[in-house]
Amino acid sequence: MDGGEDYLPLLKFTEDKECAGNSANASPSRSYSKIHTLLAVLAGVLLYPTVQYLLQPSLGLIDVPQVDGTSYSVPHCESTDLLPVRAPRKNVWKNLSVKEATEIRSWLWASERNLNLTKASLAVDSDNYIYLIEAFVPPKVATLAYLNGSSHAPDKYAHAIVNHGSSERIVDYLIGPLPISDDTQISPLTDIYHEPVIPYNAHGFGPNSTTLGNLIASTFAPLADLTMDLFGGVAKGLANDTLIGAGTAPLSYDGSWRRMWVGLKLNVPGHYLFPIDLYTYYEMSGTDSSRWHVIKMVYNGQVFSSPHEFRDAWESGKLKRSKKPLLDDTSGWATRTRMNRGGNRDLDDRAGPRSVSFDGLRFRVDREEQYITWMGFSFYLGFERDMGLNLWDINFKGERIIYEISPQEAMAQYSGSDPHQATTVFLDRAFGMGDSVKELMVGYDCPLEAVYLPATIHTAGGSTTRLNAICIFEKDSTKPLSRHTGWLKDEMGAIKGYELTVRSVSTVGNYDYIFDYTFQLDGTIEIRMSASGYLQGGVWDATQRPYGHQLRDTTMGSLHDHVINYKIDFDVAGTENSLMAAMLEMEEVEHPWADQDWGKTSTQQKVVRRYVASENDSRLEYPKNMEGMFVITNEDEQNSWGNSRGYAIHPGASNIHLTNLDCKRTQDNVNWAKHHLSVTRRHDNEPYSSSLWNIHLPGKPTVNFYKFFDGESLDQEDLVVWLNLGTHHIPRAEDSPQTLTNVATSSVLLTPYNFHDYDVSMDVLNAVLLNAPRPGEKWQIDENSVKQSHCLPRKVPDFAYTGLLSFKEDGSPASAADIVEQRKMGS
Repeated sequence: MDGGEDYLPLLKFTEDKECAGNSANASPSRSYSKIHTLLAVLAGVLLYPTVQYLLQPSLGLIDVPQVDGTSYSVPHCESTDLLPVRAPRKNVWKNLSVKEATEIRSWLWASERNLNLTKASLAVDSDNYIYLIEAFVPPKVATLAYLNGSSHAPDKYAHAIVNHGSSERIVDYLIGPLPISDDTQISPLTDIYHEPVIPYNAHGFGPNSTTLGNLIASTFAPLADLTMDLFGGVAKGLANDTLIGAGTAPLSYDGSWRRMWVGLKLNVPGHYLFPIDLYTYYEMSGTDSSRWHVIKMVYNGQVFSSPHEFRDAWESGKLKRSKKPLLDDTSGWATRTRMNRGGNRDLDDRAGPRSVSFDGLRFRVDREEQYITWMGFSFYLGFERDMGLNLWDINFKGERIIYEISPQEAMAQYSGSDPHQATTVFLDRAFGMGDSVKELMVGYDCPLEAVYLPATIHTAGGSTTRLNAICIFEKDSTKPLSRHTGWLKDEMGAIKGYELTVRSVSTVGNYDYIFDYTFQLDGTIEIRMSASGYLQGGVWDATQRPYGHQLRDTTMGSLHDHVINYKIDFDVAGTENSLMAAMLEMEEVEHPWADQDWGKTSTQQKVVRRYVASENDSRLEYPKNMEGMFVITNEDEQNSWGNSRGYAIHPGASNIHLTNLDCKRTQDNVNWAKHHLSVTRRHDNEPYSSSLWNIHLPGKPTVNFYKFFDGESLDQEDLVVWLNLGTHHIPRAEDSPQTLTNVATSSVLLTPYNFHDYDVSMDVLNAVLLNAPRPGEKWQIDENSVKQSHCLPRKVPDFAYTGLLSFKEDGSPASAADIVEQRKMGS
């Protein structure tokens, strides 16, 4: 693990070349040379603390004094540096390098492509510009042939999303094969979408999109005297504005128009919790901002057709006023400061316990290929702009069990009596869960000795590499995986419950999402999502009581659902799998041996195994009282006892689906959220349950999940499980200033189900076997010769956080102001 004050978490490489017509003949070799020089300097900075540590003289034995005046020697612990491993194959799911993305961007800019592109940093809404460049996932059949050693690696392709503002359309292009050559072709990528024409009114905001800010300023600058009177602040579009805007979503129903509710809030720390009672509905269709205008305004439940009508009511004294927000609150209640909090807790001045691997790390990582091995598990990591971290080719004890685990979408639907809360349905794929991954806080987000890996994405403004976007660590679960206290020979003992976790954290606006994938010694994998960060605060009044709780003078926490969808492509003992529902049912039976005193009949439960034959019946709910489970099986493969080998889906904490199933704002774009889980036959042209444009197209989504279900057989086919995690979040006072991860968490377990002949965790060495002694003798203890080391761990470096390292297009360091703006992205 790299640590200390010299650790740099984020590299940013912006577009190296001008687009066609803008100095397109700039030398690529010179740009790459700058990048390589910067990387070399950065590598030196990162390696210096490690080399300095390794060369320090105090690595011998340490004398430890005793209370009786004597001393004994303690060695330094084994290094917790990364243990290397070479991946058996190249990571074909890894995103493009900065060099590859830059070459593609230059190739797209060339006049031969006829795309008439403008640099994204200069583009306005009516220009054509590149919104995203990313690796395209290769076909599964070709990839498996490569992984199994029977074929070469599949050809590499990328896809690039271009916002064609000039013609008001969006096109996702497939580009390849790569690297760029005379054989490279470009064509619209349409077969993964149900609506091949992507309406421009569903577009995301570009890095130079200032039109919304200008629209808000043009509305509220003339109303400065009014907003100062009602709220104690102004929004003039200036740096020192005391009011700022926040928009809702969706902005459209089917892409034929684009309209947004904008609420204002105080421009103070924790601004999400300081909304004010004024909401404006804007017409924002198309690219001609001169035609954008206010449709209506709402204040204290009163609706006004224009800012002029709102002013008339205020000037005439006819305005029914709501409570003015408290402006002189210096308590810092919405921040993380301890000012004005409770007193110190006993012994809290001592540093808490921490995890130390005294014998060194027990997992291996190939940094280049992002390949990980631990206790019989092996897998690759991928990373994308839309949803961030994903896992591929998961093997356990030499067998592939899962081809892909990837988050698909994260939605939040709110409720309330005001326009902001009542209309909000966020789909965070649109904002970029991967783009919103920030530097992890060492020792807080992950243990101090965790290994950190980078992640690279290529968006409209260029390329960014976050050096510690992902952390990997082994931990003691603090409970035995199995144990028993017995008396007969070899029946007493315990296995330590060690686990390996891969984690990333995405901060999308107000919310922080912690994505965990945890591997356990018996072959179980836990998928967990936990949430923290700020609530989307609402304005409190009596009409809001059914929708949350009052948190402060004029602030409430609003009721909402979080639903996060995951794709799990099981390959249980091969790609041909089936879906079994093992459910509990009651039966009344009569036993010939039953006694008269209890009666001849009795009731008991039994397991009823049914197979879901087709996609007609594969949109599923968990049984009531958890009376059963769903299992992915291979009916052609049995264990030694004749049971079909399988993996079961065990609901963990808070396995929910969407509550509101009859809402126009979620009509067809979140159909995946309307069930606990669904199972479909796998197809390469159904890679995702959502898209980054679905947020604004509930009536005509680019990806309509229900169209995956066309009656195909699920009998010994390649199956995908789409399951949901989430929470029904009823905010409470304890959600301020920020939500707690111990409550806002949801999980599921994927666990072997007759996959093995026995519990394979019995073969691990970190276990104890006890046998009772004869009278007067000691217990017989066998710990497989594994003993905890007694040694001195390395010194913990002081906490440091650098946040962001950014470079301009010419390779020079970005200004302090530019870095501040980068840090604000997604907030």
